[in-house]
Amino acid sequence: QVQLVESGGDSVQAGGSLRLSCLVSGYIPTSHCMGWFRQAPGKEREAVAATSNGGFYTYYADSVKGRFTVSRDNAKNALHLQMDSLKPEDTAMYYCAADTRSCAGGFWQIMNRYWGQGTQVTVSS
Repeated sequence: QVQLVESGGDSVQAGGSLRLSCLVSGYIPTSHCMGWFRQAPGKEREAVAATSNGGFYTYYADSVKGRFTVSRDNAKNALHLQMDSLKPEDTAMYYCAADTRSCAGGFWQIMNRYWGQGTQVTVSS
């Protein structure tokens, strides 16, 4: 049984930074896709970033490229999202997700096997 628990959400001003963490209980092979999604009020959930193959491959939404960094700590069974240069439009509930195959072929944007409960990020201008 895999469970994902997010932490690290907070309220920050534009230009600030946050680091989200997702602690995994259970086993997810390093080859499998893990990532972050977000959902703002009134909007659809969108894929933000993902990684697979032990962190060798990373994927990012265009809106966060160059500002967010996804990483996986295999020793601590955790996934992180370093968010820098935050903007008000980054405000959303952020969810950790994982699935049972690699992220390749665009799969990182539609994975849905495991989900965390979410952590709120609020960026004020």
